[in-house]
Amino acid sequence: MRKIMTTIALVITTLGYIQAQEFKIAKSTGRLEIKELNNVDIEGYSGNEIIFTSRSGKRDADDRAKGLRAINAMGLEDNTGLGLSVVDKNGVIEVQQMKRMDGPDITIKVPKGVTVSFTHTSPHGSEVNIKDVEGEIEISTVHNGINLTNVTGPMTINTVHGNIEGSLSATLKNPISIVSVHGHVDLALPTTVKASVKMSTVYGEIFVDPEFKVDATTAGGLNKYSSDTVTAKINGGGVDITLSSTHNNVYLRKK
Repeated sequence: MRKIMTTIALVITTLGYIQAQEFKIAKSTGRLEIKELNNVDIEGYSGNEIIFTSRSGKRDADDRAKGLRAINAMGLEDNTGLGLSVVDKNGVIEVQQMKRMDGPDITIKVPKGVTVSFTHTSPHGSEVNIKDVEGEIEISTVHNGINLTNVTGPMTINTVHGNIEGSLSATLKNPISIVSVHGHVDLALPTTVKASVKMSTVYGEIFVDPEFKVDATTAGGLNKYSSDTVTAKINGGGVDITLSSTHNNVYLRKK
C-alpha cells in the first residue's frame, strides 16, 4: 500500500512540474507586444516580472532534435522551452509562438505598469481572456472573441468577427474604445462610475440597464434604443467610453 501511495505521489509531483512550466523576464514598466498567440490568458498582478506559464505542459521531447534549436520560417527561436519566442527589442518585449496553428496554451502574468498589446489575424485562435490588468491595453483581432474582467484602461479593443464581453473596474482611465464589426459588444459597468458613454450600431440594436438613466423603451429588462448612436452621461459624466458594433447589438449592463 505504501508503495502504491508513493507512486501516486510521484505521478502527482511530475504532473505538477509538467503543468507549471514557466519562463520569466524582469520588467515592471514598458510595453509587451503579443503577436499571433492562439491560446492565451493575460492577468495583471503586483510584481516586477512578466511570467509566462504553459497550461499545456512541457513540449514533447523529440529525440531527433537533440543538439538542434527550434526555429521557424520567420527566423524565430524557441528561447523559452514553451514553444514561444520572447525577445527584448529596444525595451519592447515581443512574444510570438513557433507554430502557425495550434501552439501552446499560455497564461501571461503582467505587472501593473506594463502596456499590453495583442494582435491576431489568423482563424486559428481561441478567445482572449484579460483579467485584472491595470495598465494600458491595445487589442486588434480578426476572428478572436475577447473577454475583459476587472480591467481599468486606457484601452482600445477592436475585432472584426469576434464578440467582446467585459466587466470593468470602478476605477477607469481615459480613453476606452470597444469596437466589433460583426460581433456583439456586451459591457458591465459599476453603477457608481462617472462616465460619458457613446454607443453606436448600424444594423443592430442598443440595450441599456434602466438604472443608467437614459430615456428609452423597455425590452427584456433592458432599455432599447432604435437610433444608430446614443450618448449618455452616467453620474454626471466622466471617462469617455465608446461601444460600437456595426452588424450586431450593443449591451450596457450594471455590474
